[in-house]
Amino acid sequence: MKSNTQCNWQHIEEEEEMELMEDVVIVGAGIAGLATAVALKRVGVRALVLEKSKGLRSTGTALTLTPNAWLALDALGVSHKLIPLYTPSIKGYVTNVSTGEVQEVLYPRQGIRTLHRKVLLEALAEELAADSIRFSSRLAAIQSLEQGGDASMAVVHLEDGTTIKSKVLIGCDGVHSVVARWLGLAELVHSGRSAVRGLAVFPQGHEFKQEVRLFMDESTNRPGFVPLNDRELYWFLVSQGENMEGEAEQIQREVLEKCTEKFPSEYLDVVRHADLSSLSWAPLMFRSPWGIIFGKLSKGNVTVAGDAMHPMTPDLGNGGGASLEDAVVLGRHIGNSIINNGGLIVPGDMAKAIDDYVKERRWRAAVLVTASYLSGRMQQGDKWWIKFLRDRAFYKYFFSWLARLAVVYDCGKLPNISSGEPDHSSKKD
Repeated sequence: MKSNTQCNWQHIEEEEEMELMEDVVIVGAGIAGLATAVALKRVGVRALVLEKSKGLRSTGTALTLTPNAWLALDALGVSHKLIPLYTPSIKGYVTNVSTGEVQEVLYPRQGIRTLHRKVLLEALAEELAADSIRFSSRLAAIQSLEQGGDASMAVVHLEDGTTIKSKVLIGCDGVHSVVARWLGLAELVHSGRSAVRGLAVFPQGHEFKQEVRLFMDESTNRPGFVPLNDRELYWFLVSQGENMEGEAEQIQREVLEKCTEKFPSEYLDVVRHADLSSLSWAPLMFRSPWGIIFGKLSKGNVTVAGDAMHPMTPDLGNGGGASLEDAVVLGRHIGNSIINNGGLIVPGDMAKAIDDYVKERRWRAAVLVTASYLSGRMQQGDKWWIKFLRDRAFYKYFFSWLARLAVVYDCGKLPNISSGEPDHSSKKD
């Protein structure tokens, strides 16, 4: 799939002190931000997306999408562009390199697909108008102007001096969200683990089957990989208490040093074929479930979505899927509000729509964060009883149960604006 997104979308340079007016402003052009913009376009609302980078970000390299995420992509109208590019993985294998025992892990009947993050972003961005994303736009401050009753106007000030007023402000600006901080959400919690992620490229092709491969031993390192296509694999190493921040060559060298004596040569070969430009290291952070359940996820016409709302560890592979769900649910509630108000954005009613979105997503997000954290603790805990449960029961019984909490979910459809019919569907467990 070709994309000339970055060629056609050039940075819009505004004069200092310029004031703009928008219906909806979205902060962040990651998965949640672009998906929310697409959802709003589907219900007849134009959103301006503010992105601090110079172009679409590729940090994160790849991600896995489970069936719940593909239902969201169906609602957004972009799944057909991605499904032909990636073969689903129906099962995976967990190898205990200390004992040689191999456990099979079965995924949902539809399988899971691992895809390039950049390809997903481009597929979403292609659905938007050329001037929908304003790159190199960094937030300096946020204000809320009360307009009487429940109505309010969000005002964002950019570092270049531009002021933008909007009827709705949605923070999709990641784990270190400025909007989440403005709302007063709880600070992030460090899981005690970190992850190296990257692509491995085999120009002549690799011979691995379309299966997820995970390895474990008595240490606190958990490596793995999964093919993206015939020539590329997504690989990772999750470590406990490790800091491998540095240049790409240094990260690759440290991974090889940690894994050479304990893990199989096939994993080491994947790491040696790493595309160094794709390597990244990051601590695994999350927002506590009670911080989501009891936190202030919205204020009037301001709310958050994606990692800005519910950063989670990657152990169930559902961070991206949850972001796509957020986009559809938020688009549904805003779309229904517009239909009920004759095609108009009514500030007072918009606050109710956002509140309804938060009510629908709050518990779902808290459950995903909790399930992901527990999955990670069970897979990498260093207590003897955790290791016993992991080796004897976790992958056979508990993993499938935790995974079902994530994947057996339908976020619903977007309302049909052309026919003026609201969609009253909500999550279906």
